[in-house]
Amino acid sequence: MPANTTAASTKKKGRRARLLVIALVLALVAGVGYGAYWGVSTVRASFPQTTGTLKLDGLSGPVDVKRDDYGVPQIYASTDEDLFRAQGYVQAQDRFWEMDVRRHMTAGRLSEMFGKEQVETDAFLRTLGWHRVAQEEYDKLLSPDTKKNLQAYADGVNAYLKGKEGRDISVEYAALAFSNDYAIEPWTPVDSVAWLKAMAWDLRGNMQEEIDRSLMTSRLSEQQIKDLYPAYPYDLHRPIVDKGGVDEATGKFDPSARSGGQDADTDDGRNPGQGDGTGQGDGTDQGDGTGQGDGTGQSTGQGDGTGAGTAQGTAQGAAQGLQSQLSALSASLEKIPALLGPNGNGIGSNSWVVSGKYTTTGKPLLANDPHLAPQLPSLWYQMGLHCRSVSDKCRYDVSGYTFSGMPGVVIGHNQDIAWGFTNLGADVSDLYLEKITDSGYEFDKKEIPFVTRKEVIKIAGEGPRTITVRSTNNGPLVSDRSNELEKVGDEAPVDALAPDRGDGYAVALRWTALDPGKSMDAVFKLNRATDFAQFREAARDFEVPSQNLIYADAKGAEGNIGYQAPGKIPVRQKGHDGTMPAPGWDKKYTWKKTYVPFDELPYEENPERGYIVTANQAVVDSGKYPYLLTGDWVYGSRSQRINDLLESKTKDGAKVSTEDMRTMQMDNSSEIAKLLTPYLLKIDISDPHVREAQRLLEGWNYTQDADSGAAAYFNGVWRNVLKLAFGNKLPKELRVKGECLNVRPADSTGPVDEQNRLVRECGQRDSDTAQPDGGDRWYEVVRRILADEKNEWWQSPRSRTHEGTDTRDGLLKRAMEDARWELTSQLGKDVNSWSWGRLHQLTLKNQTLGTEGPGFIQFLLNRGPWNLSGGEAAVNATGWNAAGGYGVVWVPSMRMVVNVGDWDKSRWINLTGASGHAYNAHYTDQTDKWAKGELIDWAYREQAVDARTVDTLVLTP
Repeated sequence: MPANTTAASTKKKGRRARLLVIALVLALVAGVGYGAYWGVSTVRASFPQTTGTLKLDGLSGPVDVKRDDYGVPQIYASTDEDLFRAQGYVQAQDRFWEMDVRRHMTAGRLSEMFGKEQVETDAFLRTLGWHRVAQEEYDKLLSPDTKKNLQAYADGVNAYLKGKEGRDISVEYAALAFSNDYAIEPWTPVDSVAWLKAMAWDLRGNMQEEIDRSLMTSRLSEQQIKDLYPAYPYDLHRPIVDKGGVDEATGKFDPSARSGGQDADTDDGRNPGQGDGTGQGDGTDQGDGTGQGDGTGQSTGQGDGTGAGTAQGTAQGAAQGLQSQLSALSASLEKIPALLGPNGNGIGSNSWVVSGKYTTTGKPLLANDPHLAPQLPSLWYQMGLHCRSVSDKCRYDVSGYTFSGMPGVVIGHNQDIAWGFTNLGADVSDLYLEKITDSGYEFDKKEIPFVTRKEVIKIAGEGPRTITVRSTNNGPLVSDRSNELEKVGDEAPVDALAPDRGDGYAVALRWTALDPGKSMDAVFKLNRATDFAQFREAARDFEVPSQNLIYADAKGAEGNIGYQAPGKIPVRQKGHDGTMPAPGWDKKYTWKKTYVPFDELPYEENPERGYIVTANQAVVDSGKYPYLLTGDWVYGSRSQRINDLLESKTKDGAKVSTEDMRTMQMDNSSEIAKLLTPYLLKIDISDPHVREAQRLLEGWNYTQDADSGAAAYFNGVWRNVLKLAFGNKLPKELRVKGECLNVRPADSTGPVDEQNRLVRECGQRDSDTAQPDGGDRWYEVVRRILADEKNEWWQSPRSRTHEGTDTRDGLLKRAMEDARWELTSQLGKDVNSWSWGRLHQLTLKNQTLGTEGPGFIQFLLNRGPWNLSGGEAAVNATGWNAAGGYGVVWVPSMRMVVNVGDWDKSRWINLTGASGHAYNAHYTDQTDKWAKGELIDWAYREQAVDARTVDTLVLTP
């Protein structure tokens, strides 16, 4: 960018920021109640100094911090310690409020900041013990080199905090001070390590599916639940690694092998019920009170086809006590994602890498866009960490996306390699039913004493509260954290071999992230890796969260591309696939002592097809691999669309450009629309108003652009199809909070009569996590029944305005009518004025005071809305929950396209901006471009960085 253009842009941003500050102060003094305390100086006091010179104790030499027109810093130092000390200082300048809230969350100390409303959340987090595990990692496992970097980072953060009051650090502290005398504590290395636990929680796999399947048993038969969790469609959506297996001779994964090799003494992924969330194991473990086995020996009441219940004769059955307990557990889980984002089918990512053989540059191109909850500021922080001269004392020259509060770069590239992440989705957690007494729990027909500890929760404005955390051999009792969870399974039908329920069953959580690991070591190893071998060695330590790692370098004629599946993934015993809560008292369901060996995890290097796609689909065909990674993959709509786009681009000898990669990231095509629309167009519609809406679909190319009326109407129809066919048949624990239905009691049988009448049941789940969410699992559910015109799922009961339906076309017609009137109420009567973006909006909310604070504070801190293209399970994954509405609940949290080797031609974008300070010029200065699918230049080499630098700060010893 020419210097005069940059200067003009900077001046324009400066004027804009000043106008925003003036507007803020006017609002404050206009009678909102806080004007007496705040003014211009309060708002601007926390803005960072980005030019001139500042002293930073502990440095061995000067450090340069160069910021571009978007406030993105590039740090130049001469030692590792100086580099990470400066990183801590700079991130604290921009994002300390965010960092402080995160560390209080991971430590279960939110009540110290926000008061008694957070006590339950803190108690749940203390029970999990993230911070305790992080401390153990730091004390016992992390390398001395990693500890030194973490300490340097903490020293930099604390140097920034020294001598400052809260209002000097962020405007949120000024707001907090109105009701709280909270004091900021020094940063510690463990605070940084603990954030990986929060990310692991966000990407924890199928814990919610375990709960949901169990809750469904109150209203759905075993076969109906199986319908809603179909097996992964390997015939339609290819896995990441489509060849290879574990070699029997070497005991290692061989990308060129044709079969899965050894048995490995585990289920092979084709055991009865694997992948569909129903029958567990081989039917030999019946009689333990948990519903394990292949379904034999279970008495299943099929109900009436509308979700009217089953009695499975197991501890996971229709028991009201167990349902209540699991529902309360689900509510407890939701309180944590409220800070990190909803955990569901959309949480994942896209990444793909193309060999230089098929690119216009002759070297690989790598794209990545992780899908997470929208946050303000963004979860990601863009940054470059550069040694002036790479040597033994200063080993880093890396640039990319970091987490505020954690040293190093998480996703990006160095001078030799580039890498990206997507969520692997491995099943790394299990819920266990536990037979407990006051002093212990039953295991293998013996009573074992609990391991207990006391936790003191300090509360702003009140005295402390003490809780007792009890743990079994399967993990902490998460059911202790709610009055509703104290007694479980009071009415659970159990067979003769299950232990007496006594006061009920409790629930324990086994999760790999509750064991100490070395993922922090992996971050620094990745940052220093120079080839695929070192990249894989770094991945060996990346235990939690389990991620798909893609790789590229520029070595040789065309460069190299690769993939590695890392992670600490449990090996379960035969008969247990982790899809339902298991009997904690039975040793057959405990995890084996070893995890899937790293050398047996799938990987590939330079595959013949010339590209690698990871988008949370199955890693490998379960029939060709000896370990069960999970039965709950994302179903592959995004990944297959990317595969199809790449295949069509490369098969005729065409080359893929950087712009092609960006365009693919913004692909809005809907797989379910392509499948369902032809059926909708065949429906005979007599109502002229509904026919008007139906015509929108004629000639539509299934692309969900923000200005598309067809996309708006189709998604309205899809939402109503799901509601009529599935949603209204689910138990209240899965339906949207406040939505009420007249249904038969869950434990009823036979026809409705005077003794067995309908009851009013209202949904209990947050709208962002309710079911059916409309993700590609539901695409597969509908695909499998679409040709069956009289399938029981097409039945819907009579309502005040509609006759009941018993056929596919009858239900589709009703959904088209309902969608017409729903969208009329939201978008107006004229269908020609409809647009998807007006329904599908993103509002960015500050994750603390912006969601829970006074309305006035929310107005000051939040931004939006933006009308967005894209949708659920599209490559441009602006996710929405069909049960809850059309608003955006997860997004591509950043996007990057790396031009491998010619690094300065890479491009990137963040969801918000570099700054966490409301009314700073860089608070949301990338969001407009992000919403349009644009990328900005990503400078790496010093000459390119200097050309884009607008502010330089020199940190001196």
